[in-house]
Amino acid sequence: MGLSIETTSSSSSSSQSQWDLMREFVESEGRAAAVVDGGLATELERHGADLNDPLWSAKCLLSSPHLIRQVHLDYLEAGADVIITASYQATIQGFQAKGFSREEGENLLRRSVEIAIEARDNYYNRCAECSSNDTGVGRILQRRPILVAASVGSYGAYLADGSEYSGDYGDAITLETLKDFHLRRVQVLAESSPDLIAFETIPNKLEAQAYAEILEEEDIKIPAWFCFNSKNGVNVVSKKPIVIYPNSGERYDAEQKQWVQNTGVSDEDFVSYVNRWCEIGASLVGGCCRTTPNTIKAIYRTLSNRSAPALPP
Repeated sequence: MGLSIETTSSSSSSSQSQWDLMREFVESEGRAAAVVDGGLATELERHGADLNDPLWSAKCLLSSPHLIRQVHLDYLEAGADVIITASYQATIQGFQAKGFSREEGENLLRRSVEIAIEARDNYYNRCAECSSNDTGVGRILQRRPILVAASVGSYGAYLADGSEYSGDYGDAITLETLKDFHLRRVQVLAESSPDLIAFETIPNKLEAQAYAEILEEEDIKIPAWFCFNSKNGVNVVSKKPIVIYPNSGERYDAEQKQWVQNTGVSDEDFVSYVNRWCEIGASLVGGCCRTTPNTIKAIYRTLSNRSAPALPP
């Protein structure tokens, strides 16, 4: 299960304004929690994308950006309030390894944010054309605040060896190594006008420290969340808004580079946890790897039936 804690830079004035922004966003939904989208790669493959590549879903930034836009739109029509860009595995170093220049890599990072913003605009256009919030065929067309989160995957995601789950980077990887690796990528994404930055699947404290120092030293005032792998469900705590968007429960085989079938839970079982997550303080709830628009739609409907709690001051 992945637990995410929203964080910001340490400047007291900017932290307060960012905290107020996210507080207002969550409360504006009128539900127990806002809805985060679900798995990207699974849906891209369902639409016909071949992701057998170290770039994984970021490959589609090159080959089929229209599929990324469509998946974002699918999640918005399933009720998602936050859509996460296709940049989890998109790194300047990764693009350079594929033969692209640094400038081309930076442009692809920017494109990931642009595509998500285009999907949001397309969704708003569909809402304007529809007189009902629910079309009767499962699409939720309701104009509401929608945030674009620029995804930053861990160093282990770039390595594509499963170490984003273990954090075993070796003694040669230091704080400065990680800051140097992530710095320009975070700068480019922050400059691309996302609503927030999602640091995802952080496997160790060292990488979390690298991200925090980049935000502070670069004076990045965009709200951000830090998503950790929780080993036991209780070892990540905070007084800030908590985001929970776990994968489907399936196990990933790093050697075979594929998900082990039939090791996860059904959408019904997955959604059965939603009320409990809200009870223990989740402010944003969604899904990660191997969850689908159907999962997100079920979460949306579950949250719509819960009253919104008062957030801590």
